[in-house]
Amino acid sequence: MAKRDITFRSVGVQQGDPGLEKEISIRPFGIKTPIEIGVGRSGIFEMHFNAVSQTEDNLRNLILTNHGERLGNHGYGANLRTLTTEVSSIDDFDTIAMERIRNSVTKHMPFVELSSFSSDFGGTDSATAGPGDGVPAGMTRVNMKIKYRIPQLRSPERAIEISIYCVG
Repeated sequence: MAKRDITFRSVGVQQGDPGLEKEISIRPFGIKTPIEIGVGRSGIFEMHFNAVSQTEDNLRNLILTNHGERLGNHGYGANLRTLTTEVSSIDDFDTIAMERIRNSVTKHMPFVELSSFSSDFGGTDSATAGPGDGVPAGMTRVNMKIKYRIPQLRSPERAIEISIYCVG
């Protein structure tokens, strides 16, 4: 019998081989807040499936958390609630809020690069505030918009909008 040389180019994978078909499932990064019942691949709770959306969720939670609210980490959060009772007497609310947010992000999420901050105040008294605009009577709503980037994830600049209520 004669010797034959066969190249590997002529050897392939058969189409439809069930042993080679494998479903690739992307692992979740974390639970989406506020917690919702999961649908489909999320499981019992809704999940984030990319790092950028998980980071945005974590940043929102960091900014809205006040000192003492996180068990085991008393200093976690931007601690903005203490400013909400002093809005009428503090002329530089934006400066103090920005400083607290920056310090908190630097300490707990140093991979986030903050770029800009803006705020505006909603209804301020019982005559203008009410059920129609979503501001409780006697309260002021402060809407904050924070722009940021996540350089390690090569994400473009993103913005997060947060509202807090203050005693008017």
